[in-house]
Amino acid sequence: MKKTLLFIFLLLIVAGYYTKVYGQELCSLRAPAYPLITIDPYTSGWSFTDRLYDEPVKHWTGKELPLLGAIRVDGQTYRFMGTEETETRAIVKNSEQEQWNGKYVFDDPGAGWEKLSFNDTGWETGSAAFGTKNSESAIETSWKTEHIWVRREVIFEKDIITREPVFLELSHDDDAEIYINGIEIVNTGNSARENVMIKLPDNAKKTLKKGRNVIAAHCRNRVGNALLDFGLYVEMPLKKTFNQTAVQKSVVVLPTQTVYMFTCGSVDLKLTFTAPLLMHATELMSRPVNYISYEAKSNDGKSHAVEIYLEAGTAWALNVPNQESYSETFEKDDFLYLKTGSKKQAILGKKGDNVRIDWGYFYLCAEKSNTNTAAGSGPAMRATFSNQGMVIKEKIPASLNGHDKLTISRSLGKVNGATTGYFMSGYDDLYSIQYFGVNLRPYWNRNGDKDIFFAFSQAAREYHSLKRECDRFDTEMMQVAGKAGGNKYAALCALAYRQAISAHKLAEAPNGDLLFLSKENFSNGSIGTVDITFPSSPLFLYYNPELAKALLNHIFYYSESGKWIKPFAAHDVGTYPIANGQTYGGDMPVEESGNMLIITAAIAAIEGNAIYAQKHWNVLTTWADYLVEKGLDPDNQLCTDDFAGHFAHNTNLSIKAILAIASYGRLAAMSGKKEIAEKYTRKAKEMAREWIKMADDGNHFRLTFDQSGTWSQKYNLVWDKLLQLNIFPAGVAEKEIAYYLTKQNIYGLPLDNRKAYTKADWIMWTATLSDDKAVFERFISPLYKFMNETTSRVPMTDWYWTDKPEQRGFQARSVVGGFFIKLLETKLSSNN
Repeated sequence: MKKTLLFIFLLLIVAGYYTKVYGQELCSLRAPAYPLITIDPYTSGWSFTDRLYDEPVKHWTGKELPLLGAIRVDGQTYRFMGTEETETRAIVKNSEQEQWNGKYVFDDPGAGWEKLSFNDTGWETGSAAFGTKNSESAIETSWKTEHIWVRREVIFEKDIITREPVFLELSHDDDAEIYINGIEIVNTGNSARENVMIKLPDNAKKTLKKGRNVIAAHCRNRVGNALLDFGLYVEMPLKKTFNQTAVQKSVVVLPTQTVYMFTCGSVDLKLTFTAPLLMHATELMSRPVNYISYEAKSNDGKSHAVEIYLEAGTAWALNVPNQESYSETFEKDDFLYLKTGSKKQAILGKKGDNVRIDWGYFYLCAEKSNTNTAAGSGPAMRATFSNQGMVIKEKIPASLNGHDKLTISRSLGKVNGATTGYFMSGYDDLYSIQYFGVNLRPYWNRNGDKDIFFAFSQAAREYHSLKRECDRFDTEMMQVAGKAGGNKYAALCALAYRQAISAHKLAEAPNGDLLFLSKENFSNGSIGTVDITFPSSPLFLYYNPELAKALLNHIFYYSESGKWIKPFAAHDVGTYPIANGQTYGGDMPVEESGNMLIITAAIAAIEGNAIYAQKHWNVLTTWADYLVEKGLDPDNQLCTDDFAGHFAHNTNLSIKAILAIASYGRLAAMSGKKEIAEKYTRKAKEMAREWIKMADDGNHFRLTFDQSGTWSQKYNLVWDKLLQLNIFPAGVAEKEIAYYLTKQNIYGLPLDNRKAYTKADWIMWTATLSDDKAVFERFISPLYKFMNETTSRVPMTDWYWTDKPEQRGFQARSVVGGFFIKLLETKLSSNN
């Protein structure tokens, strides 16, 4: 009874501390997903569940990044992180593992093409994968027609007899039908997926005999890129060791840290994931090392023998789990290291959205004291730890398959009072970005004069000071955000912070420019997209305007170098991580030009001068003049909300153009160009008066100038307020806000009248139009409710339905940096 009361008392103290410091809303927010390791778009690990031990840790794309944790207390083992997952072994490898050849034709081969007995001697022979040469996958055989038929002969040395399931792994774009020895396995219909696993039916599995077998495929490319690749995998039997779980008591997401509390029998465990993404220090935020800290404490007043175990999978350095990998464990200076990477090491060899890094090396690192490391069979090392409280260092082969594990065990000795320590995880990508033909190293090693061991040793030396600095930063940010927009707003900002920053990569251009290049996650994978930069910019404007400049530098260079010759700003500079020029299929002339001008003006407002704008004056003038001519009543074109499709006469896009022209006028005034300032400011005000006449629809303003009875969020109007441009009368925003309050659904304000979906970042901007904090919170509360209740358990989405708790699309994107617009408002107000 005394033990139980003491335990409850300790939990109440911990819960009370976090609630007092950070507010009830933060402590009660059930995040859609919890950030764990957040270094960049590739090294990004999340928990998609309420409890850390309910599912594997995953990349934001949803692919598993195995990270397993357990603690042993007086011989009893408790799993506190991740799960022991069944694994597969390749019996027929796909092209990611080894190049394979198949017979193929582009014209219909006639009936029976899928059968084992079909005569394919007249077909061409080619290497996989088959598809569009410029697609995201490594294509060996070009396929440019609508259809392709492929037959792959497989020779087995013995019958495939197993009780375990056998899976077809398939990558296809678009429709695919697959047969094994004449038996249909799947007909996907109109879809495109990569590395999907499809269980073979028993009748197909039984045909996998010694000798000749045939996998036959037909794929149809309806539009865009084409892709076809496949292999066969058998599930490996798994005997689980860590069946007993800890009891998770709480989890809190802070700006730079995620903190878990567990009870593990007679010991309480505090586990903290820290990413020191402190934006005043670009060297630090670029360092590719995160911390996993622990604090173990007896909860019954007695001493207990405690050991802790950490395990990572080689998938952290692979695009797909079955790629061949190389791993090793070694000592250097005062640290133990575990290292893994792909065998192929095709540096910057992949680009696209649903792609993970498979060059460079993932590391776990620990101080030597009372610590062992090993790599190899996960089940064997778990059993050894469970039985002995340690792992035994093994001799590592030069090549491992993608399922081998990297493990650390540490004895904490007899634990009574708090016993603390940490591990480090990191990634050395060697080269991060290809920038107009030049491969760039990561910013922390931009000159090539450092190595990853320097980064780890520096991280270790600074651990205690950085942990204190992160604690201070988290507390201060939550207090400032809470004061500006309420505790629910602060909780959402905390959840957005690491997501927004780690969706970028920091590098230095050959001309010395700082580059902060976004990846357009869960969209099209574009790099340096301007209409991703625009919504994310408030976070970086608030904390470090040099990073805001770094969001723009590549677009200025693209135009000023003559590589982009159109009279408006480009949409992007490529597909991540290849930044050799725009790859997006269409332009957004008004959108992107307006974005560049407004952010440049915001930088000037933060810094109190227009020096940065003067450096790029000629191209800014070109864009401003384009908007004077084309911006008031935009032609049929896309805006940042391109998922809604092309449409003309977009009133919100027109606001952006008008405020961008006014921004140019402000920049001219700050540069001493009085006549130019007066000319463009006058033009912006003239256009604003026309806008009011054209858009007015009684008690609100229209979605498009030509359609009465429509409405939309005029989120672009917020820059008139923030930059104090005074182009639109205050009554415009007031009328819109009053109308929006009549249109809210349970989970927030729809984007416009056409659909019930919305954008989370734009809700924040729209709410900031109001001067009344209570009104601001009326818009934020439904957004908080959505994040707290959504059934879409993924890193925070910014595109969701307002009438049901479901994601519409997008996740893990940097645009949630836009949540900081309320804080930016306070900063700009204090500057004036």
